[in-house]
Amino acid sequence: MAKKKVLVAGASGLVGFAAIRHFLTLPDWDVVGVSRRRPPGLDDADLVSVDLTDRAACAEVFGRMGDVTHVVYAALYEKDELVAGWRDPEQMRVNDAMLRNLLDPLLAAAGGLKHVTLLQGTKAYGVHIEAVPAPARERWPRHPHDNFYWLQEDYLRERQAGADWHFTILRPQVIFGESIGSAMNPIPAIGVYAAILKDEGRPLSYPGGARRIVQAVDADLLARACAWAAVAPECRNETFNINNGEAFEWATVWPAIADAFGMAVGEPKPMSLAVEMPKRQEQWSRIHKRYGLKSPESLRDFVGLSFQYADRNFAYGDELAALPTMVSTIKARQCGFQDCVDTEEMFVRLIRRFQEREWLPPR
Repeated sequence: MAKKKVLVAGASGLVGFAAIRHFLTLPDWDVVGVSRRRPPGLDDADLVSVDLTDRAACAEVFGRMGDVTHVVYAALYEKDELVAGWRDPEQMRVNDAMLRNLLDPLLAAAGGLKHVTLLQGTKAYGVHIEAVPAPARERWPRHPHDNFYWLQEDYLRERQAGADWHFTILRPQVIFGESIGSAMNPIPAIGVYAAILKDEGRPLSYPGGARRIVQAVDADLLARACAWAAVAPECRNETFNINNGEAFEWATVWPAIADAFGMAVGEPKPMSLAVEMPKRQEQWSRIHKRYGLKSPESLRDFVGLSFQYADRNFAYGDELAALPTMVSTIKARQCGFQDCVDTEEMFVRLIRRFQEREWLPPR
């Protein structure tokens, strides 16, 4: 079987990190990642450093990659005001340009390109704007709002028309994984919050607001979906919702999360992590030094924008429970992707992984 080579854009991010690790375990695959920084945990990976907003640099780098056969595009630009940025025209323009800057020279160089995987999310259904009927399905008409998803998708469809390669669009929900410094990974945000409460001898209180029922996706499961999409004929020019295969409520999984940190569950105490946790930098620095942690001492470098993302996922400030955002994964199952993950076990495993890597204090 001919060797395949996958280019993973966004190697330091939540999805890209998991995708590179997974493809490295597969026979007959070569892997190259694109990232402006080398993330811990990918020391043996082949990475190239290039700013995807620099069109000239991208032309030089990707114009030399004629042997690439597959692309997983997981790069993402987010504004510092995370949620507000989701409707910001500049954010949309930058994300659109980044994809074009990579694919334009690559398509010109890689005559053997076979497949491109593009990541979207449930904002495709307008979940950041209004309540969405359940379950959301891929076959629905495009939700009428401005989104860089549509800019990227329209570009991809235009370039693919009549070509020999194909694409797949994946729509995960809330992603949890091992990356640090990401815009949307609640694990380090929860971990810092837990470490600070434990340092103060307090139990782990749920900091959110109204009842919240969501669907999660393990980044490792999403990586396996990327590998499936790359080669399955059923995935050609199709869109799929991806999640763990179940819904969960934060109150239900909170005891398992607390136990993973070696803590008791406290009474719920609403708190904006985005507001309060940055004030605890000095305390986190003391904890960091006490345990000799290998994660960044800077909360911004460690957590990224994920305190803001955690607030949204915990429904902080909401007094009334919102309708749950539920999406159907039937299409993916019918096309052959049967993978699933126990969400409570996912939380425990990821917290332990952060502890084993000495990114968070031990249990």
